[in-house]
Amino acid sequence: MNSPVFDIAIIGGGINGCGIARDAAGRGLSVFLCEQNDLASGTSSASTKLIHGGLRYLEYYEFRLVRESLREREILLNAAPHIIWPLRFILPHHKGLRPAWMIRLGLFLYDHIGGRKLLPCTSSVNLTTDEAGASLKGNYTRGFEYSDCWVMDSRLVILNARDAAARGAEIKVRTPLLSAERTKEIWILKTLDKNSGKESTVKARTLINASGPWLDSTLTRISHSKTTEHIRMVKGSHILVNKLFEHDRAYIFQNDDNRIIFAIPFQNRFTLIGTTDVDFIGKPDEVAIDDNEINYLCEAANEYFTTQISPESVVYSYSGIRPLFDDGKSEAKAATRDYVLKLDTGDNEPPLLSIYGGKITTYRKLAESVLEKLEDFLPEMNNPWTETANLPGGDFSPDGFADEVKKLTTACPVISKEHATHLIRTYGTCAHEMSRNIQTKEQLGTHFGHNLYSFEVDYLLSKEWAQSSEDILWRRTRTGLFLDAGETERLENYLNKKLSEPSGKEKEQYR
Repeated sequence: MNSPVFDIAIIGGGINGCGIARDAAGRGLSVFLCEQNDLASGTSSASTKLIHGGLRYLEYYEFRLVRESLREREILLNAAPHIIWPLRFILPHHKGLRPAWMIRLGLFLYDHIGGRKLLPCTSSVNLTTDEAGASLKGNYTRGFEYSDCWVMDSRLVILNARDAAARGAEIKVRTPLLSAERTKEIWILKTLDKNSGKESTVKARTLINASGPWLDSTLTRISHSKTTEHIRMVKGSHILVNKLFEHDRAYIFQNDDNRIIFAIPFQNRFTLIGTTDVDFIGKPDEVAIDDNEINYLCEAANEYFTTQISPESVVYSYSGIRPLFDDGKSEAKAATRDYVLKLDTGDNEPPLLSIYGGKITTYRKLAESVLEKLEDFLPEMNNPWTETANLPGGDFSPDGFADEVKKLTTACPVISKEHATHLIRTYGTCAHEMSRNIQTKEQLGTHFGHNLYSFEVDYLLSKEWAQSSEDILWRRTRTGLFLDAGETERLENYLNKKLSEPSGKEKEQYR
C-alpha cells in the first residue's frame, strides 16, 4: 500500500511548528509534524511567560513588530482566556536612567499603536502610597503602570497541537528527523520513533524547518541550496525565588546596561525574575543558567527591592535559546526579535521554508505568513481562519473565568475551589468533560501530591502526548515545584504501569 503524500511536513514541535500545523490543518491541508523530544521541550517552555508587545523594542525602532505583537495580544487573550490573562506591570522611574518624558512617550505609543480594546491603559502610580511601592526601596517614589498578559507558554503549544490533531494533522513526538531528500516532485523524509526504534518514511509536497535552535543542524540533514544565513543563539535565563511582594502585579525594572528585567508573581508562592541576553555557543540540549547570569539577575533585582536576594535564594532556574536571525548586530540585546522566513525552491523543486526568530506572542501571525509564502505551491488551501477561533478550552469570555470555576465545583462538589481553579486555568472548558463522571473522592483516583490525581494524568496520557513525569509536571500541569521526590517517584511508577499496558487506551494518541 502506497503511503500518503502530505501537503506539508513540519520539523519541530514548538510554538511555531504547532501553530503552523493548526492553521494549515484548519485550511484543509494534510499535515505531518515530527518533534524529536516532547512538544514545547525547547525554547517554547523557557520563555518569560508573557504575551506582550515588547515595550523595549520601541527603542530599536521595531514599530511593525510591536504593533503586530500588541494586536496579537488581544487576539490570543480572546482565543485562550484560561491560559492567558491580563497582568499589570509597575515601571518605577529610575532617576539615573531613561528620563520620565521618554517613558511616557513610549507608553503612549504602546497604548495606541496596537488597537488596544480589552486591556486598561497606562496610568501614573505614586509609589509612596500604592502597595506596589511597599516592597521597593525608598528612592523609588513614582512610576507608571501598564498592561500586558501572562501565558502558560508550554500549554499554548499543546493546545495548538491538540487543535491541529483534531483537524486531521498527524503529530509525532519523540520522533527525530533522520533525513529529508528532495526529488523533483516531493520530499521524502526518514524519521525514527524513539520508543519503538522503528524508522518510517514520510512523503510531502512542502517542508517547513521550524526546529528553532536546531535549525542550522537540521539543515545538514535536509537537501537545500547553499546559504550563508544562520541563526544566532541567544540564551535567556530566569530564576525563581520565594515571593518578594504580596500583590498580584508584576514589575519591569530598568538596568544601567539599558536592558530590562521582569519580576513576576508565580504560582502564588514565588517571584519569577528574568531574563538575560547572552550569546550561546554549544548544543541547544545542554543550555543552562551560569553563575554570571544568576548574579546579574540578583543584582538587578536588588537595585529595586528592599528584600535582598543572593544565589542561595534561588529555588529553581531555567534557560532557553532564542533562535534569532543573525542580522550582524554586535550585542545580543540589539538583535532583532522579529521573524524571518526563507524560502528555498532549489531548481524548481518542492519548497523548503526555514523559520528564523519569532516571539511566542506573534506565533499565530507567523503561521499565516508561512502559509502565505506557500500559497503558490498549495493553491487549494482555504482562507485564513485562526484570528477569531478559540483554542481548545478557550470558549468563554476573558472575564468569565470565575464562572467556569463555579460551574465545575457545582457539577463536581468533591472538587475543591482551589483544585477547580487549577483545572480551569489549565484546561478551560475541557475540564468539565475531563471530570464529568467524578462524584466521589475515590473517582479522583491516585493522589500524587498537590492537586494532581490520576484522572488528570490519564487525560494527559490519552489526549496530550504526555509520556513522562517531566512532561506532566513541568510542561502540562505546572505542579513540578510542589511534588517531592517520593511523590514524583509514585507518579513515575504509575506511568510505567500505564504505558506498559498493551491494550491501554492511554497509548492511543491523536493521529
